[in-house]
Amino acid sequence: MINYKKDIKKYYETLSDVLLKLDIEQINDAINAIVCAYEKGKTIYVFGNGGSSSTASHIVCDFNKGICSSLEKKFHVICLSDNVPMMTAIANDISYDDVFEFPLIGRLNEGDVLLAISGSGNSKNVIKAVEYGKAHNAVIIGMTGYDGGKLFKLADYHLHAPVNDMMKSEDIHLTFDHMIMTILSEALNNK
Repeated sequence: MINYKKDIKKYYETLSDVLLKLDIEQINDAINAIVCAYEKGKTIYVFGNGGSSSTASHIVCDFNKGICSSLEKKFHVICLSDNVPMMTAIANDISYDDVFEFPLIGRLNEGDVLLAISGSGNSKNVIKAVEYGKAHNAVIIGMTGYDGGKLFKLADYHLHAPVNDMMKSEDIHLTFDHMIMTILSEALNNK
């Protein structure tokens, strides 16, 4: 039997250190942007690649079902990476760089939110959709890791995991979802 205790401890110590470095002010501002969109009946589009795609799906579930279970007014949150047939059609017929921008064309309204998830902050298809969003007066929330990349520079609000490790960035991104869900579920259901 191999003893992994040292590695286990190191992983969680690193994660704990990163959690202590989170910019609470920016996170608070991002939550307020989400609440503002909710109150105005705006759509929140969530998207990302790979693990970020699964986080995007998880966010949609937590918002549309978790927070809204007993709310009369519902969130309107859509995951752009959940429709695999459409994504593959766009990737095949146009370009993979267009899989997130294309579904927004003609649907994105001023004041809608793009919650763009990219660990590196440099995914071409994410950046292309965000640039489209900025050109159409959408609110941009960037969920990033590493130094935030291009997405950090383009975003209006930041959910940033300051760590140079994709897995730990993705761990923290999921905590952002659960933390926001917990806070908003309590706040909105107690109004």
